[in-house]
Amino acid sequence: MKFLYIAACIPALAASFTAPATFSNKVAAPNTVATNSLFTESKVFNPFQLKAKEGDADFEKKKIIVLGGDGFCGWPTSLHLSDAGHDVVIVDNLSRRHIDTELGCSSLTPIQPPEVRVQAWKEVSGKEIKFKNIDIAKEYDLLVQLIKEEQPDSVIHFAEQRAAPYSMKNSKAKRYTIDNNVSGSNNLCCAVIDAEVDAHIVHLGTMGVYGYGTSGGEIPEGYIDVTLPGGRESNILHPAYPGSIYHATKCLDAIMWQFYQKNDDLRITDLHQGIVWGTNTPQTIKDERLINRFDYDGDYGTVLNRFLMQGAMGVPLTVYGTGGQTRAFIHVTDTAKCIEIAVNNPPAKGERVEIFNQVAETRRVRDVAALVADQTGVEVNKIPNPRQEAAENELDVSNKKFCNLGLEPTTLDTGLFDEVTEIVKKYKDRCDPTKILPASFWNKKRAAECAELDPNSVKFEEKETSAVNGSMYIEQYRRHYIFISFIMTKLNQSIYGADPELNDDQKQTVDVVKAVRTTPRDSRFPTQNQANHCWNRYNEWLLCLKNTGDEEGCKNMKQMAYSICPTIWTEKWEEEREENTFPGLKA
Repeated sequence: MKFLYIAACIPALAASFTAPATFSNKVAAPNTVATNSLFTESKVFNPFQLKAKEGDADFEKKKIIVLGGDGFCGWPTSLHLSDAGHDVVIVDNLSRRHIDTELGCSSLTPIQPPEVRVQAWKEVSGKEIKFKNIDIAKEYDLLVQLIKEEQPDSVIHFAEQRAAPYSMKNSKAKRYTIDNNVSGSNNLCCAVIDAEVDAHIVHLGTMGVYGYGTSGGEIPEGYIDVTLPGGRESNILHPAYPGSIYHATKCLDAIMWQFYQKNDDLRITDLHQGIVWGTNTPQTIKDERLINRFDYDGDYGTVLNRFLMQGAMGVPLTVYGTGGQTRAFIHVTDTAKCIEIAVNNPPAKGERVEIFNQVAETRRVRDVAALVADQTGVEVNKIPNPRQEAAENELDVSNKKFCNLGLEPTTLDTGLFDEVTEIVKKYKDRCDPTKILPASFWNKKRAAECAELDPNSVKFEEKETSAVNGSMYIEQYRRHYIFISFIMTKLNQSIYGADPELNDDQKQTVDVVKAVRTTPRDSRFPTQNQANHCWNRYNEWLLCLKNTGDEEGCKNMKQMAYSICPTIWTEKWEEEREENTFPGLKA
């Protein structure tokens, strides 16, 4: 009866909390000690601890099923967990790829089929990831059978339609989002019970379950202290305040987790995540076939990724309304890290649902736009807001738990924006500018206000390169080619005891290159200094030709090499191969 009473109070509680006039826009510091960093590691004792990685004496290898493992967050998380040494099984019905077809807008990055992805991961890592095509919302028997066969320690649940705009597109999309998300979550709980497996469920939720600025202060992690009628103090699940059908399904999930934990002793962790930005991780950049998806359209593109894409393409940034919406952000690499922390720190049987706020920081949208505009030089264009939401809000969020567990969040840094910008420029020919403006509207009033938005009005900036600049770039490429060819020749000849001499052109090039100071390499985002990567991919293609003699069979390797290497290099290498002077492999 107590539980029912509290549940009945939730709507009233939600209505009773109003935002104060002002708060600071920040994520709560991890402890009460004054500090200049929001993310200084807390010294407060807590029962959680980070676990060792594979190879360490106390590493605990786990069998993990990742539902929705082909998606934007699911794929890099699957690779991260596999890389850490866990056994991973991906389950996905490829619904996100089908929605690409429905919307007529594919990922900006050319993502490979899941079978190709897992094979590529095996080739580069030596580790195997299984893939199962199952619709968990409809194929319940297959889900139960899989859990029985695999006996997972953890099941990570990404398998939900994840876009708020798409969930508001029309009645069909609303009904699909409810059916898919709620049924899938309920089926997962039932399947764990029917399979008689004590698996820890880790669910990717959203900060949107809290609403924005409705708590009257800092948003706690899942549970909030309240005073009930009669002066009784209690700690209850934070009132739900969804802003879309998508967010409503996450609120329904949260109530469902509470019931199944109370009724069946399921061990559940719910992660309320902020807006994800970035695209690749240290695992996805190991091979072109592992690349993560990148959505830029008005339905699925997250706000910062959309801004970075627009800035790179010379398109004015599309800020909805005043841009005064404050939102929480997290880099996709940190998403994978947080999932691993949650997996390694499950609640004990009988404990209430564990809830983390999975965020790095909060920023106002117009401030994020200004940051991108300053870097890219494009204008900021404020357009009518297609969403039914407050024009301005404050957001103060606690993320103590993850920080206490050792997470050092990646904050918005213009240096890290380069990773996304380079991806955009590389695959710009795959971008459809008519998909940039919003195409889903929360209600008829919002649709009317946005009626004058013309998708065909968006044009990419055509940047002309002067003859002088073009000659300069060609000369740079020429010098880089001469230098690298010389180094590779020197290495090859040194094997046979020869000592090659430099000609005048090579000496001049070496002097120039020695004076160059490039950006230091960042192991998290190794997008600079890729000459060696280019050379290796080119020679791998030649090795394939040499071993198989099958040009068609080696076509993908050739395309990969040619997509990385400057054209002036590959053309020169082709000439050298014809002249039998190429310093690399002889195919």
